[in-house]
Amino acid sequence: MYNKRPVNFANVRGNAVLLGQQFVGEVLHKGCVAVDATAGNGYDTLYLANLVGISGKVYAFDVQQAALDVTARRLTQFGLDKNVQLIHDGHEKMDMYINTPVDAFIFNLGYLPGGDHDIITRSQTTTRALQIALELLKPGGRISLVVYTGHCGAGEESRAVEEMAAGLNPLVFGVLKVAFINKSVAAPFLIFIERVKKENESLAP
Repeated sequence: MYNKRPVNFANVRGNAVLLGQQFVGEVLHKGCVAVDATAGNGYDTLYLANLVGISGKVYAFDVQQAALDVTARRLTQFGLDKNVQLIHDGHEKMDMYINTPVDAFIFNLGYLPGGDHDIITRSQTTTRALQIALELLKPGGRISLVVYTGHCGAGEESRAVEEMAAGLNPLVFGVLKVAFINKSVAAPFLIFIERVKKENESLAP
């Protein structure tokens, strides 16, 4: 059985992925609905599946079948495959598969570690996916985006995501940017979003 160990700052300093998990993990419990918008090697999917339990639901998206195959094996290894739907499609099409409010989303942008570096997330599809996530997010729900900046195409995507997040209505969404200031300029940064109002509030400022 996969055991989620308590996470504290001493464990996560310098690790953007674990910080993102901690942020969304604080609002997840058994029976929740969560989305891994970029399944990759399955670590975020596994983390979410453990938190929401068999009574919850996790949707995991990836455009690469190889990523979903790795994720499926990881979930099966820990007996957490029953409550996860693996979807071979882009996250910009999430609304075609999800018709229920969501408690948390995790995005890890960039490319699949160990995979083809030419297959990357892109500004147009990522911002579309983020817009869908904002519309599906429950009051009190959270979105974590780990934004990588060192690969080709990352600059355009990171600027688009940051500008979109910065323009959200502060009466509806709390938005925080977390950046490592003593690491390489190419280090990833995080954007944390929490919905603080009801679903019928305007998304625009």
